[in-house]
Amino acid sequence: MSDGAEIYGVRVTEAPTTDDVELIGDAELGGEDAAAVANPRSIVGPAHRGALLALLGDAVRFDEPMRRHTTLKIGGPADALAEPATPRDVAALARWCAAERLPLTVVGGGSNLLVRDGGVRGVVLGTGKLRGLALVPPATIRVEAGVSTGKVLSLAMKHDLGGIEFLGGVPGSVGGGLIMNAGTYLGEFKDVTTWVESVRLCDGEVVRRDSAACGFRYRHSDLPASEIVVAAELALRPRPRAEIEAEVKALRRRRAEREPRKVSSNGSTFKNPPGEFAGRLIEAAGCKGWHEGDAVCSPVHANWLVNTGRATAAELLALIGRVRDEVARIHGVALELEVKILGEDA
Repeated sequence: MSDGAEIYGVRVTEAPTTDDVELIGDAELGGEDAAAVANPRSIVGPAHRGALLALLGDAVRFDEPMRRHTTLKIGGPADALAEPATPRDVAALARWCAAERLPLTVVGGGSNLLVRDGGVRGVVLGTGKLRGLALVPPATIRVEAGVSTGKVLSLAMKHDLGGIEFLGGVPGSVGGGLIMNAGTYLGEFKDVTTWVESVRLCDGEVVRRDSAACGFRYRHSDLPASEIVVAAELALRPRPRAEIEAEVKALRRRRAEREPRKVSSNGSTFKNPPGEFAGRLIEAAGCKGWHEGDAVCSPVHANWLVNTGRATAAELLALIGRVRDEVARIHGVALELEVKILGEDA
């Protein structure tokens, strides 16, 4: 648990997950115990490694395969993967990287991310250990970037608070969800966000923006890539728990009927064009079932390009290119990626 109580001046609450509502976004990535293999491309040398260990201790790993940290289970090594546990540690790491002129790349819960096979040079900052979560009575939640969307929804349900039912269909972490204004037909982050705090990469200073200044719009925001989202405040409204549970269950049933299971994926690969559905365009173009190695355009939902086994980033990117080209040829529509692509080719 981070120092959320110190930051917010309120008690940090560990929210239990409800037993009778299936929530997504709670899965912990990682879990492979095999030692990382030294990467000859790494630009993080022995002196850098010693300094990072002194700064963060066991919260940093070297030559870490990013496939362990994405829901696609794809990705080459990060020279260094750092997971600070507090916003203060985030700021210290940002200042250190700036002073050392090392690239610093930020990732969230790994649910909307494709890392190329050559991995990421410099330091990758994962926000997954930023886990402060607090209820500010009567109807406000303050949350750090690494908290899973499922845990936030669980806390709201426990206290009969509505407004974030859409999180029942949004995987991953709050930080990534804010950056892309994640949501479903039930709503999106812009509907409930009061303010967002971030740390500037150049100097480690904290910046707070109100909702209007965040520039939220469909699957996008104006939160700058030169900053790291660390926390936010969400304004909810009283609602009976039974109504919240019923709506979340309906959302989950709807998604279960339409979306692939037991494959590694990012969910939707492309954004919906205005007035259209990317999945419908892809299916009508005849792309369902197309594959490059173990990367497959799902026969269940055409907008899910999934990893059915040991797909590489190169294979998935090749499939993405084929699907985009065919949709453009058949429909005259240029599909825009919803997933974020990082790193370099093998």
